[in-house]
Amino acid sequence: MKPGSQGASTSRSSVKRPLKQLLLVLALVATLYAAALLAWGDSPRSALARLGLLAGTQAALLCLLSYGLRGWRWRLWMAHHGRNFGPLQGLRLYLSGYAFTPTPGNVGEAIRGLMLAHEPLGTRQSLAIFGAERLADLLCLLLLCLPAAYWAWEQGVLRQAPGWVAAMLLTGLAVALAGAAALISYRRGLLRRFGWLRDAWTCLSLRPLVWFSLTLAAWAAQGLAVWLVCTGMGLPLGMATATGFYAVAMVGGALSALPAGLGGTEAVLTGLLVAHGANAASALGMTVMVRLLTLWLAVALGLLALLYSAAIARDVSFR
Repeated sequence: MKPGSQGASTSRSSVKRPLKQLLLVLALVATLYAAALLAWGDSPRSALARLGLLAGTQAALLCLLSYGLRGWRWRLWMAHHGRNFGPLQGLRLYLSGYAFTPTPGNVGEAIRGLMLAHEPLGTRQSLAIFGAERLADLLCLLLLCLPAAYWAWEQGVLRQAPGWVAAMLLTGLAVALAGAAALISYRRGLLRRFGWLRDAWTCLSLRPLVWFSLTLAAWAAQGLAVWLVCTGMGLPLGMATATGFYAVAMVGGALSALPAGLGGTEAVLTGLLVAHGANAASALGMTVMVRLLTLWLAVALGLLALLYSAAIARDVSFR
């Protein structure tokens, strides 16, 4: 056995696992979405009719812009590890990873570097870039949550909510603050113990203004897409509020640790839209439309990019 062949075999097997689970997740999600719409929501045809072609196209283009900005960020971090790609190839390889987004915590996206057919990135480096992506996303999403928090305070939503809801939010805030304090206090020990975390921290230390701007603009673009969907389907709300609602829903979905936040993200976003004045059926229709544009469009593009990369460009491999 050649040196390193065992590690390569392990990397390829880690690539295959999420691929085998993908079709099952897609079938399950399609079934659940269809059941929810039939039971509580508008029909997909009426939802599309209310959204309109122009608003729907604009929202889809904003989501594509978001994917492109995050792909640019990924190329910068890959270049740090000696993998330089042109804009189109880099975007295609980045999009290929979206095929594995429906995995717990989106961890399937960590295999982007492992799929490279020639000189695949090591597992540690792939995890480092994945960790840097998630930390950057979390930071910007938390900032974009602020308009939703202001809206909740101004409307007295928290004061009117049941006591257990307020207690849960306060507990979550306390846990988050304690975790942040522990990370700051013990960061040197953690960075020494976990090599991939140290590499992730190194990625974040490179051109921080660039990756922060790209990340914030990417998530703000998707927030604007949510605003277009909601206003196009008859719910008048501010652009910043819509962005904040989406950010809160994404953070809530991430905390659930379910594949792509499925269930948690939809429940939080639907609840926020209902609290803003939408009826349950309309809110559910808006949520499904938002998820189709912000999540499943990316997964579909990822599958197409993955098939092209494996069968035609042959710069990714599963062997």
